Amino acid sequence: MALLHEFERHGNWLFKRRGWLPLFIFIPSLAYIYFSGATNMDFRPGLETAFLGISLFGLFIRIITVGRTPRNTSGRNRSKQIADSLNTKGIYSVVRHPLYLGNFFMWLGPVLFLRSVWITIIFGLAYWLYYERIMFAEEQFLRKKFNESYDLWSERVRAFIPSFSNYTRSDLSFSLRNVLKREYNGFGTIFIVFALLDLTRNYTLEEQAEIKIMWLVLLIFGFLTWLILRTLKKHTALLNVPGR
Repeated sequence: MALLHEFERHGNWLFKRRGWLPLFIFIPSLAYIYFSGATNMDFRPGLETAFLGISLFGLFIRIITVGRTPRNTSGRNRSKQIADSLNTKGIYSVVRHPLYLGNFFMWLGPVLFLRSVWITIIFGLAYWLYYERIMFAEEQFLRKKFNESYDLWSERVRAFIPSFSNYTRSDLSFSLRNVLKREYNGFGTIFIVFALLDLTRNYTLEEQAEIKIMWLVLLIFGFLTWLILRTLKKHTALLNVPGR
């Protein structure tokens, strides 16, 4: 099989299972904290707030992406590739894969919590290898569907490293309701992950299963926000936006 087709096949397989990557990051992270003795992981509110800020920055990238994209383009679909139209404006005129860029920063925060340069490097390499095939498969799908339009767009916009030199304003207005409908899981997950990392750290260092008050308050806030938004999505039409 030609490498072109092999890469595409692998990418489509990983695309349907891209939700696995967080588990491959999170579970080893908990194990690392426990078996390393949580070396150099003492509670530092300022530093850990910075780690949280990095994750929220990643979520912000996803928010500005999802808030200005039409239905059946960017999303969390996993069964198959979907693209009723080609997004080339807004953040898509800055970087071709903004959602995966956002995911990178969302998970970089918890990885930095481990305070290990080598683990951070390994994470970066693993993330690139994992998502490179997915991005390749997505781009093959878009190239086949949109032909020259895709080629022209991809020639001037980088795949993963943003560049604002060709920025073009989006034709769509920002939809906060669409963001709340589609990104509440990611928001809640951030606080759950940090709280569990803190719990494991504290148990390892102090042999007490407790969560520091800072992370406990944030966990409660994140969970309540998640619960409210999930209820609105599942049981009301308040977050529905036509065409989004």
